[in-house]
Amino acid sequence: MSSKSEKERERLKEEYKDHYRRIKEAKEKLRRAEQKGKISQAVQNMNADNLLESVDEFLGKVREKVTHVEARLDVAMDNLEDEDTAAGQKVKQEELDEELKKQRAKQTLKQVKAEMGMLYSEIEKHAEEIHTEKTIGSKKPGSDKQDPSTEENS
Repeated sequence: MSSKSEKERERLKEEYKDHYRRIKEAKEKLRRAEQKGKISQAVQNMNADNLLESVDEFLGKVREKVTHVEARLDVAMDNLEDEDTAAGQKVKQEELDEELKKQRAKQTLKQVKAEMGMLYSEIEKHAEEIHTEKTIGSKKPGSDKQDPSTEENS
């Protein structure tokens, strides 16, 4: 008998489960139907003129904001172009200044070289006048002292 009652209990358990599933599904259907009813009632209560007026008002505000943003963007782009142009001119000016400095340095170097060449030729001329020989770092044999005539010219 225990197996018979066990089977009966399992059968009743399944029946209750099925019953509760149907109740749950019915409640869900009721909830959806109520929601659909509320939506349909709201749509019926809506006045099309008011809705269109609200949409037009909203679109007007959006257009106004877009116009302001476009204007600000145009001003920003103009400023950016001006800054780029100014920066480009500044870079060009800096490049020209640097090139000018290089040219001046080259000219100064040429001038110094020319002056050194003239100085060298003057020294050569003066050496020929006093009849001396050029010696680089060498002393005359037998003489530990420098020649007084070369001391005065140094």
